[in-house]
Amino acid sequence: MFRDELRDRPLDRVILGAFAEVVRAHGDGRGADLGCGPGRITAHLEESGLDAFGVDASPAMIEPARRAHPHLRFAVGSTTALDIADGVLSRWSASRTPPWELPVVPAEFRRVPAPGGHLLIGFPAGDGPSRPTQVFDHAVAPAHRWWPDHPAAMLREAGPAEAARTVREPQPTGRRQFQEVHLLARKAR
Repeated sequence: MFRDELRDRPLDRVILGAFAEVVRAHGDGRGADLGCGPGRITAHLEESGLDAFGVDASPAMIEPARRAHPHLRFAVGSTTALDIADGVLSRWSASRTPPWELPVVPAEFRRVPAPGGHLLIGFPAGDGPSRPTQVFDHAVAPAHRWWPDHPAAMLREAGPAEAARTVREPQPTGRRQFQEVHLLARKAR
């Protein structure tokens, strides 16, 4: 369904490219793609110059990732079993995290990036601050939309400092009819 999504999403390519650039500039370029799914974004990060690897909790996602990108490393696992990396990408995987489990995630985002490392989180945005999370029916499975200030505050409390935030408005002809947010944060040295 989303095999060629980056082809028609130049802003996403720019955001991912900027992430790869800051990771390369502040470390050895090792990047973890959490919730990598079939590996498309992991491959894009590798093409952008990172030593990228992907992790997903679903063996059904890792299998096609390994077939499509046999030169890359993919593992079945969770954020709690990750090695340290200079850059950590969590694009849409936070939307699969139920609200009651979300407080555990920032602790891992504090642990996994190397000192001075970067974190990029992408997620669908909710409707307003009075509702920090909303369940919605996504094409793959139920997901959650987050009011951007809610995960940003959780990150701030865990330690990584927000460096940038982008908000993409819904596209009238696109598959995603909600705002999309990317938060870029940096762990202190």
